Amino acid sequence: MGTIGYYLAIPVIYGIAWLPFPLLYFLSDLTYFLLFRVCGYRKEVVLSNLRNSFPEKSEADIRTIASRFYRWFCDLTLETLKTLTISPETVRQRVTFEGTEILRDFAQANQSMIIVLGHFGNWELAGARYSAEHGLPQLYVIYHPLKNKHFDRLMHRMRTRHGTKLYSMQETSKAMLRDQHLNTATAFIADQTPSPERAYWMQFLNQDTPVFQGTEALARKLGYPVLYISITHPRRGHYHMRVETLVGDPRTTRDGEITEIHTHRLERDIRNYPDLWLWTHRRWKHSRPSGVT
Repeated sequence: MGTIGYYLAIPVIYGIAWLPFPLLYFLSDLTYFLLFRVCGYRKEVVLSNLRNSFPEKSEADIRTIASRFYRWFCDLTLETLKTLTISPETVRQRVTFEGTEILRDFAQANQSMIIVLGHFGNWELAGARYSAEHGLPQLYVIYHPLKNKHFDRLMHRMRTRHGTKLYSMQETSKAMLRDQHLNTATAFIADQTPSPERAYWMQFLNQDTPVFQGTEALARKLGYPVLYISITHPRRGHYHMRVETLVGDPRTTRDGEITEIHTHRLERDIRNYPDLWLWTHRRWKHSRPSGVT
């Protein structure tokens, strides 16, 4: 979608972003009907991912999870657009935040940290909620710039308007080394699919899975503790963030240990709330290369 497409889309995007929440979720219900019931958007990918991840579940259970996932996915999409207009007060009302004392303790010790999370819950609202909390280290989120410069600027504005700052994926290592003198919290969404040759391979959701090693490599290099944020969904339109420390001293860990710890912690959340993870992605499109252990 080029420049013309952007200018055609922008009134629709902001029109949705300004909707009051009852109308936003009414629109989400309509979108669910079209995506799941009519179009079957990536339905075979979703069902295949669920069947392979939960072989112990019946086909009826798999389809129930898929239906609940699509409802949440539609909510997530429109809630993400809502971050263009939502106020910090509304973010605080709709997203509760447990464990901020952990973050403040690190801040008082002038200790920067790495935060790990997945495509689970609403990670966009979580960033806004973190930045709406006073007295925490500056949050940096790693992002992949979009090819379309107009939509890239839109996403940048969406993610930074509450005070969050961004590192592009290409500059992350250099930028974190440059900013060592600052008190920061850098958020890695660590469940994306890396190149199979450079990945750490492990079992995740009953499947041989490549995992990015950058989170672990930077934690060990910089000596930053690794924290995890879980984002659950107590009721529609509301989320709960919970912070916990996974690794206090990364320099004492063995190779692969941090990667396994944060990946297994995400897996636990997915098993407990399987409808809140992004099943539309082809997470297992690669096979382990021969000779890679």
